[in-house]
Amino acid sequence: MSTHLAAALVVFCLLQIFIVAKMGGSLLLHLGIIIAIGGFAVAARGLERRWELLDGSGLSSHGLETRFRRDLVQLWSASIVGGLLWIPVAIIFRALFG
Repeated sequence: MSTHLAAALVVFCLLQIFIVAKMGGSLLLHLGIIIAIGGFAVAARGLERRWELLDGSGLSSHGLETRFRRDLVQLWSASIVGGLLWIPVAIIFRALFG
């Protein structure tokens, strides 16, 4: 899970930076990126702790595999969709503040 968390965090960061840079990001949008990355990192650490507990729980390999696949889908969905959410935010910001 740690490898997936690290890769998802990198994808999340790169998407945000690329989108805000292409949309002519202001200082306020860049500060928003910092806050979003911090929130993603905190959530990722919580997921990592969950897997540390599940690893020692003695669940069957099938039960762990099912949870792992579900968590991977949620992790990568949040990473990609969360990064792409900056598109409407940047468009609205640009419309309001030029």
